[in-house]
Amino acid sequence: MSNTLKHRTAVSLFSGAGGMDVGFARAGFRSVVACEIDHDACQTFNSNLHLVGHLGNAIEPSSVLDLDLSSVPTGLDIVFGGPPCQGFSVAGKMDPDDERSKLVHAFFDVVERTKPKAFVCENVKALAVSGRWEGIREMLFERSERDYSVALIVLGAADYGVCQNRQRMFLIGLRRDIYPHGGTELEADIRLRLKAHEAVPPTVADIVREFGRAGTKGNPLTCTAKVSFAKSPILRRSAYAGMMFNGAGRPVPASGVSSTLPASMGGNKTPIVDEGEIFDGLPSFIEGYHAKLMAGGSAKHGDAPKRLRRLTLRECMRIQTFPDEHIFYGRKSSIYRQIGNAVPCRLAEVVGRSVDGVLEAAELRSVAAA
Repeated sequence: MSNTLKHRTAVSLFSGAGGMDVGFARAGFRSVVACEIDHDACQTFNSNLHLVGHLGNAIEPSSVLDLDLSSVPTGLDIVFGGPPCQGFSVAGKMDPDDERSKLVHAFFDVVERTKPKAFVCENVKALAVSGRWEGIREMLFERSERDYSVALIVLGAADYGVCQNRQRMFLIGLRRDIYPHGGTELEADIRLRLKAHEAVPPTVADIVREFGRAGTKGNPLTCTAKVSFAKSPILRRSAYAGMMFNGAGRPVPASGVSSTLPASMGGNKTPIVDEGEIFDGLPSFIEGYHAKLMAGGSAKHGDAPKRLRRLTLRECMRIQTFPDEHIFYGRKSSIYRQIGNAVPCRLAEVVGRSVDGVLEAAELRSVAAA
């Protein structure tokens, strides 16, 4: 809590590598139960218990469907987590029958069983805005509004100091006996507190320069996937969209923020940066090549210049705002996946602090009215 040494109690679902947990721990929440099914992510979580704020034992791979909630205390403050989003994501198949899509229901099963003072359910923006998911949204509101005032908020991570153009939805609820005012007022209260945490993010170049060139002592964990020219480039108005190089890993602007880091990173889907521009002050090769193609020039063939390379693990960690001391477990491909699957720690922190602020104010009103 913001004004005391007491921590709020939490249940963390779909904990992954602990990105959301790090943020909520910084906001004053400590999990008494955490749950993750992926073996490597569990090992990562267990290697960072002091950062993720978990008060229980080291966790073993387990499904939220089999979760033992017997150790959850009465008076639980919050359930938080991000159910797997691949079934809802526009980057995936958007399959309503995808088993991972159904796990959002399991999140609210836990909410109904534990009856926390608040909940925060994170997911992709498409679940909040796509007409395809209107029925799912209505179901989630119908379930949660029985006992909670509920607000659905879409946030851009870059607005809160994260070097990433990552848009995510947060379905936030406060129990009606604590906060009886309804979803409209809750959204206004949350947004007012969120505004206090707005910040200008560092640029991609800021982050890359801090670690140094790929493969050096300060930046050793490289992605070995080569960058080569696409035989049939797909052009868009921006040099950082379309497909000018092999794979789905698009370039990211040195002077701007990264595109969303996908869980499919590790190979040729890993984003690309231009070391010549960042370290040597050369004109952007990416923008120059794009301008040439847009003017009707011929596509290049073979490998791209070595100044173009893919983001390293340390750079991806920083873009997702993981602490530098966060320890990851597994092969490189697994670590890239864990980073891409995570909620940016900084974004989770500002959501956690905002929810805590609204909850604390509501509790104080309840005490004053008693």
